[in-house]
Amino acid sequence: MASHVIPTQQLWNYVPIDNGILNPKIVKIPEQPRYIQQVVREGIILVGGGATLLLQVAMPGIARAVDKHSDFTYRPLERLRVTLTYMYCMAHGTKHERALVIQRVHRAHSSIKGPDYSAEDTDLQLWVAASLYVVHISLYEQVCGPLDPVVAEAIYREYSIFLVSLLDPRSMWPENRQAFWVYWNDKIQAAHIGADAKNVARSLLFECQLPFPISILLPLLRLVTAEMLPDALRRAYGLKTGTIQKVVYWLLMIIVNFIYPLLPICIRTYPMQYYMKDRMRR
Repeated sequence: MASHVIPTQQLWNYVPIDNGILNPKIVKIPEQPRYIQQVVREGIILVGGGATLLLQVAMPGIARAVDKHSDFTYRPLERLRVTLTYMYCMAHGTKHERALVIQRVHRAHSSIKGPDYSAEDTDLQLWVAASLYVVHISLYEQVCGPLDPVVAEAIYREYSIFLVSLLDPRSMWPENRQAFWVYWNDKIQAAHIGADAKNVARSLLFECQLPFPISILLPLLRLVTAEMLPDALRRAYGLKTGTIQKVVYWLLMIIVNFIYPLLPICIRTYPMQYYMKDRMRR
């Protein structure tokens, strides 16, 4: 273990935001994170996008909201752009850019609600951020190697940056990684894959209208997504697995683990660079 000590920093502070909906509300805008960028910049974490979404919609409130309000089946690349712009801006953007992102999130969430769900539900927001953390950190450490425990804890704390809909994110985010995994295991056991979640999974893995040649990657997306999910959730979604699928996934990850670390950093971080530049053109 490295001997250095990472100082505790004030990641959040309150500023007034006038977004046309929350005015005159006081919203927390995160300061520039220092450690999370090490993970978020890596293109490899995008491999887990399908698993992240299916983990998130394992909570019925999220599943209902996504099934009723999302149009990613017909506009998958636009939905991807919005999601990645949010993620990269929160981790890599300036304070002003993060403030704009938070305004847009609040504006979008204000209209996503129904009798038994709301995009502003704090417990659901916590689960969304938790799913991002688990998938990102799992892929990063699998491909790029284990993190120093001290750095890993600092990165974990900074993932609270994605709790943008909460006025006090740190009060909701589990205190440390040990507490987080207790929370995570409890939520996985309580997960329920209902009709809404299955609709989302079918739309993502089978009906997503992607342009050629990207569309030929859908079978690979199904394979990777299925193998990344916990066994109980994979069975609940009705996703196929078996010896052949597991061997293919194992061989694929061996190849990725060998090649990816050898790539120039400009290639590994290309998605982040692309979407950060794209947001400046809009």
